[in-house]
Amino acid sequence: MKETLQELRPFVLEIFEYLHGNPEVSWREYNTTKYISSKLKEIGCSVTTFDDCTGVIGEIGSGPLTVALRADLDALWQEVNGEFRANHSCGHDAHMTLVLGALMLIKEIGYEPKGKLKLIFQPAEEKGTGALKLVEKGVIDDVDYLYGVHLRPFQEVENGKAAPAIINGAGQFIKGEIRGADAHGARPHLNVNAIEVGAAIVHELNRIHLNPMVPYSAKMTRFVAGGDNSNTIPGNAKFSIDLRAQSNKVMEELVARVEHMIFALGKLYDTEIHISYESKVGAAEVDEQAKRIMADAITSVLGSENLVNPVITPGGEDFHYYTIKRPHVKATMLGLGCDLRPGLHHPHMTFNREALLNGIEILAKTVMLTFEEI
Repeated sequence: MKETLQELRPFVLEIFEYLHGNPEVSWREYNTTKYISSKLKEIGCSVTTFDDCTGVIGEIGSGPLTVALRADLDALWQEVNGEFRANHSCGHDAHMTLVLGALMLIKEIGYEPKGKLKLIFQPAEEKGTGALKLVEKGVIDDVDYLYGVHLRPFQEVENGKAAPAIINGAGQFIKGEIRGADAHGARPHLNVNAIEVGAAIVHELNRIHLNPMVPYSAKMTRFVAGGDNSNTIPGNAKFSIDLRAQSNKVMEELVARVEHMIFALGKLYDTEIHISYESKVGAAEVDEQAKRIMADAITSVLGSENLVNPVITPGGEDFHYYTIKRPHVKATMLGLGCDLRPGLHHPHMTFNREALLNGIEILAKTVMLTFEEI
């Protein structure tokens, strides 16, 4: 298999360079969807796209067991060298390449799946809503085993090593508004200063105490109030809050505490504070059998000395909605070491491209080992 993989290497790198050089943001991955669709057809897959959203599904084989590989399509919108643009700094270009590469390798070695192999190229992971959309469309209903992949920073997994699971935490993102009226700077008794209310929210967020055995955090990530005039006390402001928790249960408790706090401060300051819930991601629900199969694949490809423990991270991933919404699915994510630096979401993130070959072989081996479980 390694010889075949080396023969595929130039094609794999060509795919990656195209995807890396043509990033598209969430729900606008139009050209990416077309490109992946064309590649899947070239490899011999049946292809499904959607009229109302981006994303593409490829399928080969048939049978009672369905094994799926999932990759995410979207790039981030961020400032790079002073210019805001779409940028693949979270590794989704690599994830697409890995799943396509695994399919290419499986086809090239002549492996015939003992069932259906499904390739899920999902939009809008960065918005936390893409997986939910595909769940609504029934994409996951027939899937028995689901495998994802995510590049890991060098601090978490060293180059040449891999983890059989990524234990992501839950995330909830909140937007809020403080609504009042402005007042003259010399007459602070005539209004409620929205900046003071915002400071109170920050203070109270820091006073939320939950079970310390489960990691969590609550912090304000955006606050905008006032205009250009220094002699005006703003009555209005907009803010954002980022909540994280390592379990879904603790996240529910954290959200309830924040809701209670916001309501109480509105009463205390006699002002209107409105909040709305933005995207949300659930904490990982990892299946032990899927994790074991992935671990066996890593050992087979890299050796037991390069198999590392599951990665525990507060970072969110909407991949876990597949198992939260469809509990019958047995799932895990490959954490691939690749010397990723300086870090995920850094505008100049880079990694060792040769690690793509390791990831491709691990995913292909995982698929084959899963079908052997029948």
